[in-house]
Amino acid sequence: MSGDVTSLRANRIQALTPQQLTALVRQVGAEPDMWLPWLQLPESGQRWWTRLSGGPDVDVWLLSWLPGHATDLHDHGPSAAAFTVVRGELSEVGIAPGGNQVSVPRRPGSATALGVGVIHDVRGAGSRPAVSIHAYSPPLVRMTFYEVDRDRRLRVRSRVETREPESDLNG
Repeated sequence: MSGDVTSLRANRIQALTPQQLTALVRQVGAEPDMWLPWLQLPESGQRWWTRLSGGPDVDVWLLSWLPGHATDLHDHGPSAAAFTVVRGELSEVGIAPGGNQVSVPRRPGSATALGVGVIHDVRGAGSRPAVSIHAYSPPLVRMTFYEVDRDRRLRVRSRVETREPESDLNG
């Protein structure tokens, strides 16, 4: 019987907190040997990404953005997340009380933690390509995309099952 309990514990996911994810993306971002060999810049009109590391508890991704590339307002389903900018500049858009969208510049060295359910949008800003490291725990499996209506209320536009960050499968 104890073997069964041990195997159940071994299979249980140990989700990282947003603070732990922030420390992880900062650590990966500070070690270019961990991500630079895989870096590619996106082609016109697209973002580019690749998984750097994956496991049952956390996925770590490398993303690159051209100026103007953007996700739509979204959450990360049951996953907490964090990202750090390692090159260029991103802009993160969040929703303030009252439905106003607030944009915050994210420059190299900045790191952002996102708890489960946080809604945001990320955009390539500045005049040069940007590079960022993202982590999700548990690994990303679902995203919900939102739109802001005329009364500045958030409405669900779509929900997608995905295993990729910042998916464009939002229809």
